[in-house]
Amino acid sequence: MNPKSSHRVFPILFFTVLLGGLLIRCQSQQSLQQTIDTNFSVAADQYRHMMELLPDDRFPQNYDYNTGEMETSGSGWWCSGFYPGTLFYLYEETGAEDLYNEATRILSHLEKEQHNTSTHDLGFMMYCSFGNAHRINPKPEYREILINSAKSLSTRFNPTVGCIKSWDSDPDDFLVIIDNMMNLELLFWATEATGDSSFYDIAVTHANTTIENHFREDTSSWHVLNYDPDTGEIQEKRTAQGYSDESAWSRGQSWGLYGFTVTYRETGDKKYLRQAEGIANFLLNHPNLPEDKIPYWDYNAPNIPDAKRDASAGAIMASGLLELSQYASPEDSATYFATAETIIRTLSTDEYMANVGTNGGFILKHSVGSKPADSEVDVAITYADYYFVEAMRRYQDLTVE
Repeated sequence: MNPKSSHRVFPILFFTVLLGGLLIRCQSQQSLQQTIDTNFSVAADQYRHMMELLPDDRFPQNYDYNTGEMETSGSGWWCSGFYPGTLFYLYEETGAEDLYNEATRILSHLEKEQHNTSTHDLGFMMYCSFGNAHRINPKPEYREILINSAKSLSTRFNPTVGCIKSWDSDPDDFLVIIDNMMNLELLFWATEATGDSSFYDIAVTHANTTIENHFREDTSSWHVLNYDPDTGEIQEKRTAQGYSDESAWSRGQSWGLYGFTVTYRETGDKKYLRQAEGIANFLLNHPNLPEDKIPYWDYNAPNIPDAKRDASAGAIMASGLLELSQYASPEDSATYFATAETIIRTLSTDEYMANVGTNGGFILKHSVGSKPADSEVDVAITYADYYFVEAMRRYQDLTVE
C-alpha cells in the first residue's frame, strides 16, 4: 500500500469494520429478542402449569426434576414473594389476565407477613410481590402493606453494629449475611413514599458497614459475619452455604453485586458504584467462571469443572449487570451488557430451560440452594425464575425502542 494514501484508506476500513460490527450486534440483539419473546410465552404456560399443581395457600419453593417432587412453603418462608412477583412480570409481558389474577389471589395469603419481625427477608417477600403489584396498579392498601413491612424490617436494625440482623440465633451473636443487601430496596422505597428518612438512614448505614467488613481485598465476600450485639466488634467471618469460609459462594457474590447497584441507584453515592463494579470485575475476571457465564455453585468448588452449576446465581448476576451497565464507563458497560447477554442466551437453551408441562411449572433447571447442607442441590428454585424473567425484561427495556 502506498504510504501516502494510507491515511485515506484506514478511515474507510475502520468505519467499514465498525459498521459491520454494529450490524452484527444489532442482528444478535434481534435474534436474542426473538428468543426472549418465545421465553416469555413458555414461561407464562409454565406458570399456568404450576398454578394447577399448587395448593391454594402454598407457595412454590423448588422442584426436583430427578424425582418429580415439588416442595412448597407457607407465606413465612423467605422465598414466598417470588411467585407473585414473577407472575406480575409475566402479566406485564403477555397481558394475560389469568396470571395477574393468580398473583393478586396469592397476595391475600402473603399479606400478614407485613408484621413479621422475625426475618430480614421482607424485601424479598414483600417488595418483590407487593412492590410489583403497587407499581403496576397503585393502591392505598398496597402502599400501607409495604410501609408496614419496612417498619417491621427496621426493628431488626442495631445501631451499635450498624446492620440489620439476618438470622436469629444465640443472644450473644448478631448474624449478618450478604443476602441482606437485597432487602434494602424496600427501605429506600419507604423513605421515598413517606418522607421518613429513618428508613433511608438504616439502609445506608447497613450498606456502609457491609462495605467495611464483609469483603476481602479481592472484593469477594464472606457469606456470614457474626458481630457482638453490644459492642459491634466482629466475632467471626464465615461462609455457610459455600465450599469453605474463604471461598467465593456464587449466589452470595451475585447478591452483593445486585444490592450495591441498587444502593448506588437510590443514593447516587459513587462509593456504592465502585463497590458494585469491584464485585462485577472480580466475577467476570475469575478464572473459574465458565465461558457460558453460568457460575459453579462456588467459584472455588473443589471438583471444577464437574461441580454443579447455579442458574440462580447466573440469573441474579445478569439482572444486576444489566442495571450496572447503565451507570458504568462505556468500556465496562459494554462488558457487563455482553456478559448478561451471554447468561440469558445460555439459560434459554434446553440445558437450563424446561419444556412446557414439565419441571413442576418452573422455568429454569440446575440451581443450587445450599450444597454443604445437601439442600436444594441441582433443582428448580423459585428465585432463579424471578431474576431470569427480570433480566430478560431489563434486556428488552435496554434494546427495544
